[in-house]
Amino acid sequence: MKLLGLLRHAKSDWDDVGLRDFDRGLNDRGRKGAALMGQHIRDHGVEWDYVIASPAERVKRTLEAAGIDGNVNWQDRAYLASSSTLMDLLRNVEGDPASILLSGHNPGLQELIFDLVPPDEENTLFDTAAEKYPTATFAVLELDIDDWSQLEPNSGKLIYLARPRDLDPALGPEKRR
Repeated sequence: MKLLGLLRHAKSDWDDVGLRDFDRGLNDRGRKGAALMGQHIRDHGVEWDYVIASPAERVKRTLEAAGIDGNVNWQDRAYLASSSTLMDLLRNVEGDPASILLSGHNPGLQELIFDLVPPDEENTLFDTAAEKYPTATFAVLELDIDDWSQLEPNSGKLIYLARPRDLDPALGPEKRR
């Protein structure tokens, strides 16, 4: 059994329209959400043995604000990666970590949940993730594998999901004017 954590980057900053997508950082709301989720992840009690992350600035700033900026394996291929690319990254992890935290972008992270959870394991957490996987959302999947190289579709169960708005309603969807 392996554990996979998924953390989507927090709200990005769109103030400087001249920045490349890759170079956008976080806005104030994003920094607050990332810090809150970081504390929540630590309180969740899992020691993440290995961290894989997209090197995009908003992911770097999310992990930094969350207090997860130590030993991160920055993977260029994780930037805007598809589910299949994310699975390849996970399958090729060296060593045998019991738990991996993966931080990156949608739609890849959400699609990874869809690919890993078989229909007979769908639950209310899955339904919530299927509806929307907002910025700074944290999910945990149990994987029925002994080695990361065995990772295949339909090998997981979504056992935890938390969004910033679940912890602080002020970080919920912004109301349109």
